[in-house]
Amino acid sequence: MGVDENNQLLPYARREDFHVGRATDLSGKRKLFYRLLEILPGLASWTTLLGVILLSIYQPVIASYFIIAFALYWVLKTAFLSYHLRHNCKRIRHHMTLDWQAMLNGFKYQHLTQVVILPFYKEPAEVVALSLAALSRVKYDLKKIVVVLAAEARAGSEATETQKQMKAQYGELFGGFLTPVHPADLPGEMAGKGSNAAYAAEYARVNYLNPNKIDYRQTLVSIFDIDTVLYPDYFNCLVWHFLQAEKPLKSSFQPVPIFNNNIWEAPAVSRVVAMSSTFWEMIQQERPERMVTFSSHSVSFQALYEVGYWQKNMVSEDSRIFWNLLIANNGDYRVVPLSYPVSMDANAAPSLWLTLKQIYKQHRRWTYGVENLCYLLYHFRQNKSISLKRRITIALQQAEGYWSLTTNPIMLFILGWAPIFLGGREFHQTVLSYNLPIMVRDLLILAMFGLVISSIISMSLIPPRPNGTSRFRYVVMALQWIMVPATMIIFSAIPGLDAQTRLMLGRYMGFWVTPKQRIK
Repeated sequence: MGVDENNQLLPYARREDFHVGRATDLSGKRKLFYRLLEILPGLASWTTLLGVILLSIYQPVIASYFIIAFALYWVLKTAFLSYHLRHNCKRIRHHMTLDWQAMLNGFKYQHLTQVVILPFYKEPAEVVALSLAALSRVKYDLKKIVVVLAAEARAGSEATETQKQMKAQYGELFGGFLTPVHPADLPGEMAGKGSNAAYAAEYARVNYLNPNKIDYRQTLVSIFDIDTVLYPDYFNCLVWHFLQAEKPLKSSFQPVPIFNNNIWEAPAVSRVVAMSSTFWEMIQQERPERMVTFSSHSVSFQALYEVGYWQKNMVSEDSRIFWNLLIANNGDYRVVPLSYPVSMDANAAPSLWLTLKQIYKQHRRWTYGVENLCYLLYHFRQNKSISLKRRITIALQQAEGYWSLTTNPIMLFILGWAPIFLGGREFHQTVLSYNLPIMVRDLLILAMFGLVISSIISMSLIPPRPNGTSRFRYVVMALQWIMVPATMIIFSAIPGLDAQTRLMLGRYMGFWVTPKQRIK
């Protein structure tokens, strides 16, 4: 186990299989076992979908009862999720009204250092500038904030030029403004956010924290996508939760990403998909036992350093860092929900077709997070220090989540009618054949009442209407939620099935960078 002048790494973090990205990183029996785990999610999803079809052909009565039961389950699940969504919406509104700076009176927090890592690739300077402008307006001592604007060498001279411009404009405002350039094609790395962020964190340690003798345990690291716009009280809210946490060094802190920076310019389908993603994160904030870090999040530098930062050889680094921390701490690690928002971009491109392609690719990358399920099952089999109950609970929660993501929308809106079309003449002569579409239709209509709640909540989360934008757009934004059944299939289930199938066949994905641009 290695020791440096400040910290000692956890023994588990030194294992050679701690940062496995895929089966090919292993050898022998461990490689075979991991490869079987990679096959499992896709196999389960395809077996379910094909099973419903085969059941509809050969046992249409059983298939019909299953579909009715499943539709009823969906109604109950929708009601359950809608309850959590409404509750978190109220919590966010409440948190936005609090004076977090005043709440910190009486606490000692001036010693805390905030390291803000902003990895970027080829994003326009105006996108970077908007994020830094918002950061410069936060209600926090800017001299206690260290900005790490992390460029990619493969992005060329434009990225380094953006760094120079931003440092010239904002550098003097903060306690530090670092501009590392992540080298291309380093051994063992995948081109992507994780490798850039890990390089940036180590760069900050060597070039700022150590020279200034700053305690890693008193340093909070926040990593944001480059389009992230902070609300003024973000760091005060973060610090309050850090100081109130039972085990602050064994906790990550998760804000709510609201994809509304460009919501008025984005097409309707993009708005629905973006808000649906926001709603899911809001729901998760009410179920912290299920939470995993996503996109923008904060964590102590000590915890990051102990596990070697974000993983450099995989796609879903934002959630993998949580699983690494959980496993390294033998299950004694958690996510603390902030119920406080950060604003990000909805996916938008110059044309509708290009926007649709980008949304699909983005969600395929997100759903490729199923690779973490394989990683968890692999380590849960070996790490007996985590209680059996906790291992089983987490494994089942994660497996059900990825399975339902890819199968539920297809079963509801497509295969729900399979017995009618595939059941044969004998089944068509039954009363059940006549009643099946009526019952499924009525149950789905009942479930669709959740869309009314979604529409109302979405209207409360959008920024003010820009000048020159018609008031009629409000009507469009309210009615756009009728597209949800289609978006669930096209931009949730199908990308998820695509990602799981690629993993199942060993056609591993690389990291796809979502373009960030402002559509005029």
